Amino acid sequence: MASHLHAASQAITAPSASSTPFAAAANALPSVSTPTILVSVFIGLLVLEQFVYRQKKQGLPGDRWTIPLIGKFMDSMNPTLEGYKRQWDSGELSALSVFNIFIVMASSNEYTRKILNSPTYTEPCLVHSAKQVLQEDNWVFLNGKVHSDYRRVLNQLFTRKALSIYLDIQDSISRAHFAKWLANPSKEPSPIMMTCRDMNMETSLRVFCGDHIPTHAVREISDKYWLITKALELVNFPLALPGTKIYNAIQARKVAMRWLEDAARKSKVAMAGGSEVTCLLDAWVKELTDGDSKGKKDYSDREMAMVVLSFLFASQDAMSSGLIWMFQHFADHPEIFAKVREEQDRVRGGNREKAMTLDMLDQMPYLKACVKESLRVKPPVTMVPYKALRAFPISPNYTVPAGSMVIPSLYPSLQDPEVYPEPDRFLPERWLDDNSVANANPKNYLVFGAGPHRCIGVEYTTMNMAVALGTAAMCMDWTHHVTEESEKVQIIATIFPKDGCLLKFRPRDS
Repeated sequence: MASHLHAASQAITAPSASSTPFAAAANALPSVSTPTILVSVFIGLLVLEQFVYRQKKQGLPGDRWTIPLIGKFMDSMNPTLEGYKRQWDSGELSALSVFNIFIVMASSNEYTRKILNSPTYTEPCLVHSAKQVLQEDNWVFLNGKVHSDYRRVLNQLFTRKALSIYLDIQDSISRAHFAKWLANPSKEPSPIMMTCRDMNMETSLRVFCGDHIPTHAVREISDKYWLITKALELVNFPLALPGTKIYNAIQARKVAMRWLEDAARKSKVAMAGGSEVTCLLDAWVKELTDGDSKGKKDYSDREMAMVVLSFLFASQDAMSSGLIWMFQHFADHPEIFAKVREEQDRVRGGNREKAMTLDMLDQMPYLKACVKESLRVKPPVTMVPYKALRAFPISPNYTVPAGSMVIPSLYPSLQDPEVYPEPDRFLPERWLDDNSVANANPKNYLVFGAGPHRCIGVEYTTMNMAVALGTAAMCMDWTHHVTEESEKVQIIATIFPKDGCLLKFRPRDS
């Protein structure tokens, strides 16, 4: 019996692997090495990248194919206004890709305003690295009710009463810096880019924090914040590895936040002790503690510090750009500067030491027109990147894919020749006629953005520029050494003269 079972088992044993037709076919194929497989996978991913790019781009103007992996990264490493203009001129909506980040750029006023006014579809992201640097829960990135609640509180920090407190600080600090410039004049015209930024940074920190921050901390934050500015260029290496701009910016932010949180804490102590309001933090604490506290949020030191951190980015960067260009515009247009000086002498009664007040500023329409026009001709911010939270039907023929970056461009609206005839010219008079085409089209004046995230410090910014340049006109003369790069733009988050604006200052003639 056992022998029969053994014979049966031998009869039904499967043939050896080598004897099957499938095995014979497999043996006939060449062996595939691991490197070959990896190369095949890599090529497949590159093909997929192009397919996805084409699918997202659809019929928008832009490169038919994107450079593998990096896209337009090399162009973005050295951005130029001329390059942006070519992109804007390609269409009202156009597409590009950087490090597999799909980007839709809007150039028309209609689409720019639509992005800025669509909080259910978009949120500001500034640049891809901004949330890493400024922190994801910073109020500038919030949407909906929580953002509205912040704005409602922060609006109270820019009332006329509050602005009058800030104005005294702005006037005194600008005078102190101008005195230093005149005490140590350079023999030759020298760049004022960093000199002007230092003045503006001290002004901003004293307005925001008062004496709750020590002098050496003002210097440290000013130096460190430049690392933050460098990391908030439109495109940077995306990983926060040691030595990268983003990593350095995060370390700088930690230093700044320690000082700003300490200032918030000291302000709360001072206000609880009955001290007078001397800065923005004091005004904020006072607003939260005065009267009925029902429904008022108790902001932590960290939350208040993050708001000041965001204000510093706007003030030290964009406002410094605005001041520098305005110094240059006045030097290049002596006939306009003469009108500014005549207005200053008249309103101040010829007293060069007389400090600016809000009532006096109300009597300076020409100076305010100069500020407005300078910001239009050379807007510090040319675009403000947003992120599509979900599929965004921006036009009847195109929907921005969810997760894409969508960029409303401010510059083209400010250079529209139908609204601003001779758009490249510095013409303050265009704002003095209530019936001018410029005043009839406020939708084009996008210097401060639009929609729920419009700059909250519009009055503060224009006031600071007016105080600085009005006071400078009273006490100094300056000349501009014009170079081939004076009108060319260097883009470092905001725009600056490519040659740094070469000026030489001297005391005003008697």
